[in-house]
Amino acid sequence: MSDEQGAKPYYEAGPYVHYCEHAGCKKWGSFGFAVGKAAPIWFCFEHRPEWKPRHEAQPQH
Repeated sequence: MSDEQGAKPYYEAGPYVHYCEHAGCKKWGSFGFAVGKAAPIWFCFEHRPEWKPRHEAQPQH
């Protein structure tokens, strides 16, 4: 909790807007992918990466 009595939470106006990051595509980016704490990159349905499930991507020892 804040000790400041007049503090108000900050809200950005409007929805988050992110478009597909594939070259030349202007569609809505509804699939966001990030590794670790990196900023997500967004893709539309047609350009989303086909990543392997986690258990398949793990190195086999």
